Amino acid sequence: MRTSPALRAAALAATVTVLLPLTGCSDGGGEDAPDRSEGSPHAANTATSSGPSALAAQKLTWKRCPAPSQAEGGGAAPTPLPGGAVWECSVMKVPLDHAKPAGDTIELALVRAKAMDRKNRIGSLIFNFGGPGASGVATLPAFGTAYDKLRTRYDLVSFDPRGVGRSDGVRCENDKQLDARYQADGTPDDAAEEKAFTDDTNTYAAACQKHSGKELPFVGTTNAARDMDLMRQVLGDDRLHYFGISYGTELGGVYAHLFPEKVGRSVLDAVVDPTEDAEQSSLGQAKGFQLALDNFAKDCADRGDACKLPGSNAEEVEQGVSDLLGRLEKKPVSGLGSRKLTQTQATTGIASALYSKETWPLLEQGLDEADGGNGGLLLALADSLNGRSENGHYDNSAAANTAISCADSKERFTLEQAKARLPRFRDASPVFGDYLGWGLMACTGWPVQGTWEHPDVSAPGSAPQLVIGNTGDPATPYKGARAMADELGKGVGVEMTYKGEGHGAYNSGNACVQKAVGGYLLDGRVPAAGTVCG
Repeated sequence: MRTSPALRAAALAATVTVLLPLTGCSDGGGEDAPDRSEGSPHAANTATSSGPSALAAQKLTWKRCPAPSQAEGGGAAPTPLPGGAVWECSVMKVPLDHAKPAGDTIELALVRAKAMDRKNRIGSLIFNFGGPGASGVATLPAFGTAYDKLRTRYDLVSFDPRGVGRSDGVRCENDKQLDARYQADGTPDDAAEEKAFTDDTNTYAAACQKHSGKELPFVGTTNAARDMDLMRQVLGDDRLHYFGISYGTELGGVYAHLFPEKVGRSVLDAVVDPTEDAEQSSLGQAKGFQLALDNFAKDCADRGDACKLPGSNAEEVEQGVSDLLGRLEKKPVSGLGSRKLTQTQATTGIASALYSKETWPLLEQGLDEADGGNGGLLLALADSLNGRSENGHYDNSAAANTAISCADSKERFTLEQAKARLPRFRDASPVFGDYLGWGLMACTGWPVQGTWEHPDVSAPGSAPQLVIGNTGDPATPYKGARAMADELGKGVGVEMTYKGEGHGAYNSGNACVQKAVGGYLLDGRVPAAGTVCG
């Protein structure tokens, strides 16, 4: 997802999605595709000189994956897949600045699981799980069994994009500072709170500059797309086969614009609207999360006495949520350890639970408990979105999200400009409007200028790309799929609709969606444009 820095979406358990007949397009391999892994008869010599040709010829050394680093979220090392296949990790060198390919290099962390049917192997299928800021090295193994069918003919591959996780991850504030930052009021109401808010924004930007100033100018999406093309070459694929989710759809669109002739079978799920600027995107998310909350409230009310929340209809249930948030602004309740559940943290927790219909029961329970003075569950949901582990350590997904978003977007809002836009945001969502409206200032004072108002994803000459929109998606509203398909161009963007709830379609478990995606990626069958799955 291209989630606003105010509502960065690391709720990856709710996401995971991916694409069709490529007329006149090679599959990029099969068993004859070169494997440049260590020990392969096709392995290239290790690069010994700088420059793009040498980097494209570098040999990757694959080893069994260690436990994810704290920047990637921590946790245990990935367990073997069914059948005993193990997850392998490596690092790949890329130019720090693609405009200076013979200059300094940085390392990207990669993960893969080899295809089961080596004889009919198509190539590598590269995943990006969104954010921006999500660690693909940690996420793909966590959800790897969801892609077992795709692993029959693809090596499943993902990576930590530049600035993310183990790939020279952006660093800003420490754990103690981040705890204080997330406890602070994210929706100021008076001059003193406004000053505290702007001071915090400036302090955070200064910390990012202090710890990661060298990398900040180069972490944007265009450089990440160029990294993927180098990755394609190093992995030995003629074309890039790709599964992009959320912000990953934007990355995929930018790749297609830069390298249309290199696009293979590509699926874009939970689609970012490429025609929107930062303000329009945040406003769309306000509407999207409000729609998801409306649907949650209606579901709760329709269950009558089985619903733990007060209210006989959706409007009354939502009023109860708003009343709770109002009380929390004046008086936070107990949370986890010494941390309180504030209004801002509660809003974050609600948003986190709306990423998937499967977490609606947790949202219902969390709201009910917070109403009784126990904010632990809502705070835990907020922690999941903010990248905080139970041990009190944060991953770097929030820092990477801000750095990538601000490297991309030209927009920089003053305090007065953000305040002037609040009425529109409040009209879009009584619950999330203020939060996302104030979030417009996330790049204010950022030390690096942005590159665009919105990305160019036009891709004439590209192979078809399957673009899947979910009608109930809170983070990437449904209309983004049509916009992406149109911007990719006639005959390139093939739109498909999933009538469901939550963020993304493929990992919803819907058989219709999975059949269409599998038919395209594995067999090259392009679904008819306008296909609807419900």
